[in-house]
Amino acid sequence: MSHAIRRFREQDRDAMMAFAGALPEHDLLFLSRDIREPRVIAAWLAAIEAGEIDSLVAEEDGTIVATAALVRDPLGWSAHVGEVRLLVSADRRGAGLGIDLLQGIFMIARDRGLAKLVARMTVDQAASIALFKGVGFRAEAMLKDHVRGRDGRSHDLAILSYDAARVAARHRAAGIE
Repeated sequence: MSHAIRRFREQDRDAMMAFAGALPEHDLLFLSRDIREPRVIAAWLAAIEAGEIDSLVAEEDGTIVATAALVRDPLGWSAHVGEVRLLVSADRRGAGLGIDLLQGIFMIARDRGLAKLVARMTVDQAASIALFKGVGFRAEAMLKDHVRGRDGRSHDLAILSYDAARVAARHRAAGIE
């Protein structure tokens, strides 16, 4: 199945609610807010409008099957850092959607002048960790019992980082632009 990647927009509100509602709760634990809530989607769209978030969706036959976001605080101490958030439908994992979305996020991060990217996920999400490590992220920290699901169970949270300036310097040294 082929997919199209494009920006997340206001008209996608209902499609994003359907996408988020179909995800297992465990996939959402790394997010600070529950994107299954309409007011959270509204805040997400408002943050896009305000220039604090860049967000992409992968769409197949008019259905959102994956999304990626680059979250930043242009007025904060860490204005040079962006947080990457990636979600892929359970039935579409392994189809290249994650890599395609991450490539889009890397281009946006470069255009925004970000020097560092971070990603968070629960430590048991081995495939997600492998995906991020495969594109150059490194494990940076682990926060014990940092997130708790609705069932009351706590989970450790892994924090991975990507040093864009270091990678760009290596590419320049190798003659890659």
